[in-house]
Amino acid sequence: MLGPEVLVFDVNETLTDMSALAPRLADVGLPGRLLPEWFAGVLRDGIALTLAGGPADFATVARDALLTHLAREGVPPADHEAATDHVLGALPELPVHPDVPEGVRALHGAGHRLVTLTNGSADTSRAVLGRAGLAECFEAHLDVAGAGGRWKPAPEAYAYALRETGVPAAAATLVAVHPWDIDGAARAGLGTAWLRRTPVPYPSAARPVDRTADSMADLARRLGAGG
Repeated sequence: MLGPEVLVFDVNETLTDMSALAPRLADVGLPGRLLPEWFAGVLRDGIALTLAGGPADFATVARDALLTHLAREGVPPADHEAATDHVLGALPELPVHPDVPEGVRALHGAGHRLVTLTNGSADTSRAVLGRAGLAECFEAHLDVAGAGGRWKPAPEAYAYALRETGVPAAAATLVAVHPWDIDGAARAGLGTAWLRRTPVPYPSAARPVDRTADSMADLARRLGAGG
């Protein structure tokens, strides 16, 4: 087997196709085009709370960001609770990206240890990957609650994953679509693999990435696990 002993996967947008949430936004009176803005705001606020020294609960931060958009779009306050429940209730039902099953099965079949690490909920990760038929490929689903609520890219989040898998940083590689996550993992001593799902370039201000792949199947091939 080539490559790292443990592959630590980000979940939101890396494994899951969050575009499926756009119809849920439309259901509650929000334009589907707000999806990227909403999720970017969730990340901003959760990371900001971490930097300020507090724990950040994903569901609470995500709900607060939705309430802001609902208010701006003029959705009546009486409808806000049902609207946020409708949108956030879809998270465990999200599909994975089409390239994920082939790549994950190839990496697992080649003997790599696979875990997830999310700023969201481990239960959501477990549900999504179970529905995709990939439950047997992952040995653990981790979230930052185990790191005291410290969101990635805080070093405590990556250290928690290393403790849970029992390996040193040099024996683990983070796989993510977000350059800020790649940068955080690199600063924590992990190897890194960037899934470049869009033509957007990797930022020059971030720590360099060790590997770049266009899809999960491409990553598997680059790690010697593809067919």
